[in-house]
Amino acid sequence: MECTAGIHSFESMGTVDGPGIRYVIFFQGCPLRCKFCHNRDTWTTRHSRSYTLSHIMQNIRRARPYFQGSGGGVTATGGEPLLQAGFVAELFRACQAEGIHTALDTSGYAAVQGPVAEVLDHTDLVLLDIKHMDDEIHREYIGVPNTRVFEFMRELDRRSLPVWVRHVIVPGYTDDLAHADRFGHFVSQFPSVQRVELLPYHEMGVHKWEALGEQYPLKGVQPPSDEVMQQLRTVVAERGLPVV
Repeated sequence: MECTAGIHSFESMGTVDGPGIRYVIFFQGCPLRCKFCHNRDTWTTRHSRSYTLSHIMQNIRRARPYFQGSGGGVTATGGEPLLQAGFVAELFRACQAEGIHTALDTSGYAAVQGPVAEVLDHTDLVLLDIKHMDDEIHREYIGVPNTRVFEFMRELDRRSLPVWVRHVIVPGYTDDLAHADRFGHFVSQFPSVQRVELLPYHEMGVHKWEALGEQYPLKGVQPPSDEVMQQLRTVVAERGLPVV
């Protein structure tokens, strides 16, 4: 019987989830509970649709003329795609067999063994979202400890897998200079990091919480100013990192 996956949605012309134009697959389900999550509707697996590998590969082949010339490829995101690591491993294996670039957009909250290790075996680029350097604050805002994420980063470096690190700047949470320096110090230890993206917090996902009848935890928090973003980028860049 062919393997299937629970999928939230697809984006055929993605431009922010890896190099070039990407065919982006949003997997359903996530073990994290980020208070600033902009895809709140991906947490549970109850609202997904089931797709076979052959169906998804057929769609990828149709989209290939649009992304291939741009240096793009396929990105698995979510939710957390590693909750369905067995399927992602088969997907990435099939993509690489056809010369299609694979990118994994993940929180890194996964032990690198079994199917997760197989995913990394067939991954060309990892987009790793590091939420916060302090474990206690990480537990408060994200719902889980950060130690597993840091170990995941170390495993990526051991494998010499190219990594783009992403870090969301949330006022009152990750917008102070001391934390930015601590973050930069940690990331600068890993030669496999090719790029660091500091992403300003936004409110575009608030309506998804409201549609589920839930109160948005950070209601009233405004996006950081351009001045604050530039200050933080400067601090992180001083660690010798390529910051965008």
